[in-house]
Amino acid sequence: MDGWDEETMRAVVRVCDGATPEEAFDIASAGAWLAFDAGVRNPDDRPWLFTRPHGEPERPAPTLLDRLRGRGGPRAAPPASPPPPPPAVALCHPDGRVREAALDAVRTAPELRPLLVVRCADWVAPVRGKARALLAGLPGDALFPLAGLILRLARRDRGDFARTLLEDALRAAPAAGVLALTSAPDRATYRLAYRIAVDRGLLAPTELAAVAATCGDVTLQDLCAEAAVAAVGPGGAAGPDGAAVLERLLAARPPRVRSAGVTALRRAGRHGDAEPFLADRSAVVRACARYVLRQGGVDPLPLYRELCAAPATHPAAAAGLGECGDRATDAGALWALVEHPVPDVRLHAITGLHALDVVVRERLTPLLDDPSPAVVRAATRALLPEAAGIPEHLLRERSAPQRPRAVRVAADRLLRAAGRQRRPEPGYR
Repeated sequence: MDGWDEETMRAVVRVCDGATPEEAFDIASAGAWLAFDAGVRNPDDRPWLFTRPHGEPERPAPTLLDRLRGRGGPRAAPPASPPPPPPAVALCHPDGRVREAALDAVRTAPELRPLLVVRCADWVAPVRGKARALLAGLPGDALFPLAGLILRLARRDRGDFARTLLEDALRAAPAAGVLALTSAPDRATYRLAYRIAVDRGLLAPTELAAVAATCGDVTLQDLCAEAAVAAVGPGGAAGPDGAAVLERLLAARPPRVRSAGVTALRRAGRHGDAEPFLADRSAVVRACARYVLRQGGVDPLPLYRELCAAPATHPAAAAGLGECGDRATDAGALWALVEHPVPDVRLHAITGLHALDVVVRERLTPLLDDPSPAVVRAATRALLPEAAGIPEHLLRERSAPQRPRAVRVAADRLLRAAGRQRRPEPGYR
């Protein structure tokens, strides 16, 4: 809610009328504080409406400019000595002198500290300097509830001061305070907390491996997996939990985490344990497994050929064979697997043919009618460089409305790749 909209202005009007920020908007939202600040600093002459008590119809309220100037309504004369605006409004006031004077109120009103953070990035140097002095005088843990707002403001010019204070406070704080922020809902906050927790060694290797294996944030997956792997030393592990760390990474669902675990097998001297990952569903993991085996003196190609003899058990072995195989020797085996009854085998066989660069347009085009949408997509990807050579009428037939959606999409992609069709209209199904 950093935008300036009617909801924001109503919140500003409510605070001008005496409501607290907590009553007027969501004070847990960094965006709401930034929107409130923008709303006060950019007033206009529109009469904002509000409902009278007891459900009476809405009536025009004084404009925000009137409220900031201390007038009670659009036509009311200003009092001889207009009352000062509420502290929350004064801290965002268009006049820099008012903002600077209002900073003193934060000393006794901790609930206004979010606006103190905002003023640390103020464009007026005296306001900015005073706000920074006040923020630097707070205890370090007082910044933790403000972390989301601090990191949001760090994207702005002059916004680095508060971020530096926060990082310094996290590096000096007790472990419990840092670890509590790893559960923050704000992504920037929990990423920073995890980074500092890793730097300070606050998480055990097994905890790091568990976070990497279970979280959905790819940045954390990389950070925690790399830190967990760093704890695995030559010969097996650093400490009794080393084997558990590797097993947790190797069993993880995210491919980038599994690949980190497979790569760590080399450092642990367990080269042979990479063999089961030759047929992993992820190309990255397969590549790491081949690397580790080669480092251990094992050629993965014969192993792939053995695995492809039982393709239903190891469907992705066909893709791996294409990634490291020999065109003259292995293309025939992959073409045979294209006709396998198991869809996953057909899918990976097509991927292997594409990787081996032995795609034959005429033999692969019939796979555009495969009952498996995944196989259709794989065939489409492999055929895209050959799209211009596919007879147009074959693709037109497959783009008919009665065809399955995967087939229609494949035909249209190939027609576009061949320069024969514009992109589909919005709403295409």
